[in-house]
Amino acid sequence: MTSHLQWAQHVPPGWSVKPLRAVSDYVVSNVDKVPVEGEQAVRLCNYSDVYNNEFITQQLEFMVSTATQDEIRKFGLLVDDVIITKDSESWDDIGVPALVVETGDDLVCGYHLALLRPRASSLSGRFLLRCLQARLLRLQLELAANGVTRFGLPKSDIGSMQLPVPPLAIQVAIAEYLDRETARLDALVAAKQRVLDLLGEKRKSIIATAVRRGFDTKVKVRDSGVPWLGEIPAHWEIRKVGYLSKVGNGSTPERDKAAYWSDGFFPWLNSSVVNQDEVTSSDQFVSETALRECHLPRLQPGTVLVAITGQGKTRGQAVVLSIEATINQHMAFVAPNPKLIDSWFLRWSFYRAYDYLRSISDDAGGTKGALTCEDVASLRIPVPPLDEQQAIVAQIGSETAKLHAVRGATERTIALLKERRGAVIAAAVTGRLDVAAA
Repeated sequence: MTSHLQWAQHVPPGWSVKPLRAVSDYVVSNVDKVPVEGEQAVRLCNYSDVYNNEFITQQLEFMVSTATQDEIRKFGLLVDDVIITKDSESWDDIGVPALVVETGDDLVCGYHLALLRPRASSLSGRFLLRCLQARLLRLQLELAANGVTRFGLPKSDIGSMQLPVPPLAIQVAIAEYLDRETARLDALVAAKQRVLDLLGEKRKSIIATAVRRGFDTKVKVRDSGVPWLGEIPAHWEIRKVGYLSKVGNGSTPERDKAAYWSDGFFPWLNSSVVNQDEVTSSDQFVSETALRECHLPRLQPGTVLVAITGQGKTRGQAVVLSIEATINQHMAFVAPNPKLIDSWFLRWSFYRAYDYLRSISDDAGGTKGALTCEDVASLRIPVPPLDEQQAIVAQIGSETAKLHAVRGATERTIALLKERRGAVIAAAVTGRLDVAAA
């Protein structure tokens, strides 16, 4: 027996181990998001609805699309169904489950998902949910997924997945225990997450105030003339980023041209790095040929990188580069004149301007969903004397370091609570934890 099925040798007396096909029906949905004229209007339960929610309820906001009558009959959701992710860009996101606890006649399982319907005489949907949440069980699906850059789970492997199957009464007892225990642990995680949110707001406030006013509360102020900025110390200047720095962007060399990537030595960065405070390493490298032929800038430490495209929170984020590197076309580089502005003060200025940068790059702005290098260069920011910039940067570092220490401890606690949650689920569904005695 393979190592990931060792648990199956140790289930309690009276339990059995069966393939999913023996205790549940299952289908792979082919209902896509594109409405078709003449089909019936439906609400689609899509990948993100399953991936981001443990339970499917009527309170979720589902996409409206269409489906045929046959698709509605085949993929319509019933209470106690379990839906799993079938396709993903990451193999360890395969088989993530959600339990249907509320439904409607028009609620249909969407594409990239598989619908599991436990047979009521053999398997509880709530118990199946917890089995699929147990990593040591779901690993069967993850290992079965095929692909390189995108992974897909063959339908036959869903049916072959081995499950612990205790008597129904025990399944119900385990599910009820796990409902209580996971709710308790989730409440603790939520409380710790609120601490993280407060720490984030405090950090944001410290940086925003420092960049706008410095740390001298008695300094004389004046209107900056910049609506998103407000008042600044009277002796500070307002300058465009392009006056203080050189602004440009990079490119992505052709992936199928080996001369650009083979034996690469020079760090090449994509926009994911802007979610850090500082770039200290890279996992991709380009060759001298790429640097020469693809118009890639050789950026020096101290350059600030700004994401100019991207979904979620990425667009408008900035980071300081601490290594020599080059970048793709989805970032602008801002190489500061060290006689005029400190790299970190510039980075924190972009941090302060984040909401403004987002607003001008949204649909109502000049460029739909993106910033341009011109937008970055024309951004007007406050400029204290250089020695004051450096003092402000040092003070920000000191103040935020205290918050960082608390954040680190809180994040470790959250990780331990989530680890505990996973361990309890795995132990309960495989019979290693006697829930009657717990």
